[in-house]
Amino acid sequence: MESKITAKSQKGQQVMDFTDEQARDYFERLRWPNGPACVHCGSIDVYRLQGKSTRPGLLECRDCRKQFSVTVGSVMEDSHLPLRTWARAFHLICSSKKGISALQLQRNLGLGSYRTAWFLAHRIREAMSCEPVAELLRGQVQADECYIGGKRRRWAAEKPKQPVFVLVETNGKARSQPIQNVDSKTLREVMRDTCEPRSQIVSDEHAAYPIAAHNFAGAHETVNHSNFEYARRQMNKDGKIETITTNTAESYFALLKRGVYGTFHQVSKKHLHRYCVEFDFRWNGCKLEDTQRRDDAVKGAEGKRLYYRKPVGTA
Repeated sequence: MESKITAKSQKGQQVMDFTDEQARDYFERLRWPNGPACVHCGSIDVYRLQGKSTRPGLLECRDCRKQFSVTVGSVMEDSHLPLRTWARAFHLICSSKKGISALQLQRNLGLGSYRTAWFLAHRIREAMSCEPVAELLRGQVQADECYIGGKRRRWAAEKPKQPVFVLVETNGKARSQPIQNVDSKTLREVMRDTCEPRSQIVSDEHAAYPIAAHNFAGAHETVNHSNFEYARRQMNKDGKIETITTNTAESYFALLKRGVYGTFHQVSKKHLHRYCVEFDFRWNGCKLEDTQRRDDAVKGAEGKRLYYRKPVGTA
């Protein structure tokens, strides 16, 4: 008996077929849900400029007399790409579970160069970023580390692998970042800036974790992987049964590694933190539909800028 597979469609997928005018309406609707406001002074007394010599989407403020468009004051500012290309790029990056390479982005969007696609992707990753103190992780937080990079070469002057540290709420949000050393001082600083003091830290048997997690009120629990222990159940101080495991953190690294090795193939240490931001964003929005995750990234584009000299220079 043949099984019928029904594909699930999501509203908002038509962004891939937007014209420039439709894309502009889309970006304006997300940035200004109550109508356009001046990006310079905040006034809502604005009007659209008309005329054949005026570029589409240009507005002017009656209070400060300055002109602006929906791209000003966002990661899209000073871009020469059509808005329909930006809309498609946001959708492709936000809906690709393991990421999408710059070469694939170049092919799908019909861009003229790899450099354009590469910088476009980094600007969207900038929109995905959030402040470390925006919302601290809480409850049971799993901690783990992995090493990203290729094999050591005998002639290499430095180690090709870069340690990445992740903190993941059990069934919740994740925060990852490259670190210089996997020692107690470094891990303690990251935990302090990322987790609430009342959190419970769960890690493997690495010697640096007991010192790093010493001051957390929720205590520090360990699973001993060397003894083939990957999860255990125990009763907490409230008399409830809880599961002690780092499987969620390891699941995060499974996605990150598959993205780095299978999609991007090679990621430099200089830009690794940007890819961590991308995978954090998709992980934290994994319960959302692709369209909602894309809209959240577009909303995050406001107030952020990334100049080309920054990623190609000393990022």
